[in-house]
Amino acid sequence: MPIVKLAAPLRRFCENKAEIRVEGKNLREVIMNLDKQYKGFASRILEGNEIKDVISIFINNEDVRMKKGLDTEVKEEDVIFIAPAIAGGRCQ
Repeated sequence: MPIVKLAAPLRRFCENKAEIRVEGKNLREVIMNLDKQYKGFASRILEGNEIKDVISIFINNEDVRMKKGLDTEVKEEDVIFIAPAIAGGRCQ
């Protein structure tokens, strides 16, 4: 079963858990199964059928936006990391 790792700001929506094992054949199923366990979680990271712009999701360190987004296949041994997108800083 894949492991979902949550960045600190998102843990409060999942009983402060840093890691959760969740079933799913693709990222969409994993997120929907997480939402069944922790009502409202999906609405924190999805807008309609898309990942919110302010959320980054990686499967085994690969950005899912560079793959198939929510339709990206998930395997039993995969690690999914979900975090708010990081912005800010200065360019010189």
